[in-house]
Formats: sequence, C-alpha cells, structure tokens
Amino acid sequence: MLPERSGPGRPKEFCSQRCRQWDWVSRQRAQELELSEGELVIAREELDRLHDDLYVLACAVDDTERDLAASGASPTTTELRATLDWLLAAARPLRDRELSAPGHTPNIPS
Repeated sequence: MLPERSGPGRPKEFCSQRCRQWDWVSRQRAQELELSEGELVIAREELDRLHDDLYVLACAVDDTERDLAASGASPTTTELRATLDWLLAAARPLRDRELSAPGHTPNIPS
C-alpha cells in the first residue's frame, strides 16, 4: 500500500518506475495473448514451487491439529512451542515468497 499523499497532483499508483513499467508490459502482453482480466500467465516452475510450499503448509496444519488433539485438553508450554515453531517454519516460505517478473530470478530463501 502506498502512503497517503496530501499535495497537488495525481495520487501515486505505483511504488516505483520499475513497477509502473512492469504493469505496462504485462498489460501489453495480456492484450497480445487475448487474456481476460481474470487470467494470468505464470511460469510452470514458479507455480510448482508455490504448490510445493502450499503442500508443506497444509501438512504442517494437519500435523498441528493432530498434535494438539493428541496432547489433550491442556498441552504443555513446550508442546505448544514446538507445534508453533513447526507451523511457522512451514509458513515462512510463503510469507517470504516474491513472485518474479519474466526473465527475473525470484528471491527464494533457502
């Protein structure tokens, strides 16, 4: 989200000239491919990585639910901390994901 601007002129739509340029390029490419507003082109490799990270998160949620159910009505602080750490570790790759523009190597944390 861009910060509020109180001065004269049009409000900013983009955070940088680079983002403005990528928006223009993407709109031109969408016209060439005759894509509707709701369609998107994404590299297979990028989509596969996203699916992998979502699968890991889904498994972590399932494991967390199972572990909490197995610990009974009053899990210990240690059990809760271990469960939370596992869930956060599975969620971080999605939080840190940066989808890349075509021809740009994405920032993929190891």
